[in-house]
Amino acid sequence: MRILSKKKKSDRMGVDLSPIVEKHEITLESLAGKKIAIDAHNVLYQFLASIRQPDGTPLMDFSGNITSHLSGLLYRNERIVENGIKPVYVFDGSPPAFKEKTIEERRKAKEEAKEKWEKALALEEEGAKTYAQATSKLTEEMIAESKELLSAMGIPYVQAPGEGEAQAACMAKKGQVYASASQDYDSLLFGSPLLIRNLSITGKRKLPRKDQYVIVYPEQVFLKELLEKNEINQEQLIALGVLVGTDFNEGVKGIGPKTALKIVKEQKEFEKILEFASEKYKHEFEPYIMDVFEYFLNPPCVDAQPKWSAPDEERIVEILVKRHDFSEERVRNAVEKMVKGMEEKGSQEKISKWF
Repeated sequence: MRILSKKKKSDRMGVDLSPIVEKHEITLESLAGKKIAIDAHNVLYQFLASIRQPDGTPLMDFSGNITSHLSGLLYRNERIVENGIKPVYVFDGSPPAFKEKTIEERRKAKEEAKEKWEKALALEEEGAKTYAQATSKLTEEMIAESKELLSAMGIPYVQAPGEGEAQAACMAKKGQVYASASQDYDSLLFGSPLLIRNLSITGKRKLPRKDQYVIVYPEQVFLKELLEKNEINQEQLIALGVLVGTDFNEGVKGIGPKTALKIVKEQKEFEKILEFASEKYKHEFEPYIMDVFEYFLNPPCVDAQPKWSAPDEERIVEILVKRHDFSEERVRNAVEKMVKGMEEKGSQEKISKWF
């Protein structure tokens, strides 16, 4: 497991709650028939980072267009749907103004990683792929193609007004989906009752820079259990996240998740927590910190009623095979497995009742 607290803020995504979170290992089969809202940008970045050649070059078609994200969407969704799960992807909308600093830091970090990758390639050094993974960029064209492919596969998507994780959490709170899925813990700060992790990376995975493999299983995290176990409420959880550091604000130097938990339980109210951290740790919070707190507590959301449909095999072939040079045999086999999963595992219902 990655220890995010040891990384620079620009190197990580999401808040670090791992030391205080109880994770429960499950199987994909146990989620059959469940509707799950997936943080689309989170997953697409995973695909762009991990689906690469040994030297770090992303997958491309014969024209040089990157296709890592499309490959990930097809084959990972094949497995998800094959197990009877009903995914709905949630795409980011406009980020809040106070996220601009984080976005700029990440842009600079990608530029630095690109320079290191190019240097490593020139020197034929090991580890070039590690630098390459940090260069991943999700373009508007990639997002549009991803939506087009999802529609062709019969998988719905929702355009969030703000953060995708916030919208997914809202859908879970309203009972429109069973859970939200992301690798980040921000979903819990946004109030998702149930977070599913590792949904899109389940299976056999090679350890970075090692000739070793591990089996990755899905995990579920219950918000109620997290709050009760640590004897805090939702507002205190958000305060804890602010102390550790989120996508919207710098964390307090010297405060990790466990120390933050101790502080919020002692100080209780957000204003007192900020005052205590400012005085003891000499930390100057961002002037918009109250807006960050409010954003987590009451994020912008839209009402969503996702609808699933049968995969359009010929449209999928058009997008992936004719436009991007995918193997037609592999694409058609993937579609066949998806349909079979809908028929056999979707709550034991026939495909006509899947939608």
